[in-house]
Amino acid sequence: MSATRTDVDDVDRVARVTLSRTIEPGDVRVTGLVSELGAGKVLGYLEAAADVESHWGFALAQELGRVDPAHVLEQAAARGIRFIVPGDAEWPTQLGALRNAGALHERGGEPVGLWVRGAHDLRQLAGNSVAVVGSRAATSYGAEQATELSRGLATVGHTVISGLAYGVDKAAHRGALIAGGPTVAVLPGGVDRPYPAAHAQLLEAIAERGLVVSEAPPGAGPARTRFLARNRIVAGLSEGTVVVEAALRSGAINTARWTTNLHRPVMGVPGPVTSAASTGVNQLIRLGQASMVINVQDVVTDLTAHAAVTATGGSEQLDESFVPGPVRLPRAASTTVGPVAAPRR
Repeated sequence: MSATRTDVDDVDRVARVTLSRTIEPGDVRVTGLVSELGAGKVLGYLEAAADVESHWGFALAQELGRVDPAHVLEQAAARGIRFIVPGDAEWPTQLGALRNAGALHERGGEPVGLWVRGAHDLRQLAGNSVAVVGSRAATSYGAEQATELSRGLATVGHTVISGLAYGVDKAAHRGALIAGGPTVAVLPGGVDRPYPAAHAQLLEAIAERGLVVSEAPPGAGPARTRFLARNRIVAGLSEGTVVVEAALRSGAINTARWTTNLHRPVMGVPGPVTSAASTGVNQLIRLGQASMVINVQDVVTDLTAHAAVTATGGSEQLDESFVPGPVRLPRAASTTVGPVAAPRR
């Protein structure tokens, strides 16, 4: 599927490709300027910085001249990768909310563009999506809950979005695929570079049945700042975020903070009080920063209630008719959380 270009001129697209190949994902100095001034003007501004060694954009300007955007797009297309930008028919408009969501760890803003691999339409998949994220060092409890919850969400028509990491992310993607539903993997590096490498086969399945997305250009490897930038894309694409196991300091908690900054619902699956893997999500729930969810019905109810409040501007009392009745799932896709047990050693 190629990007629709009726609303985006070639000058803007070429400028965004050049910037995407040069800047670090989520560099707030650039994303904010692009949203305010446009990619073409920002590119010209940075090119002028090549003559000012003390300018913050001096190093970037040296790299800009080495980019051949037409060649970059041609190489990407040969690998089944497309570049979409704001204004394209496939661009998820909810990403625009990142413009006003602040910054975390100096990452933020609406991405200048996204590299996408897969036949589906990202805007359509993201239009009814839920992020399911959590600990890389997931316990058997966490992996089971992530799998069953994601399978149930896919069964009732939601796209599951996650980051392809070990642990909960892997379980979330697998749960959606088991249900026959689409899933979106948002990577910290290029969509042609599976990370971790052990998930190469899973990545291929996602590319075939769903989509692989990255703010980083093809060929780019993962880096700490790229993980942090990736988290805001996961939150920005989704209607809400479910955290299944997370330490106090973790990527999943960072994603939850982005979700809060976007004024979207954060939900948490409670874990054993004896499990270090659940300390972060349990604290989110205790502090009222996440609602407690134990099954698909809870997630759907929270998302629907939030949508209803948003539709009324948050100024009117919620009409409970917006809250759906019980979600009926096939027996094989039941997502009720069983008794909480200590993680297996």
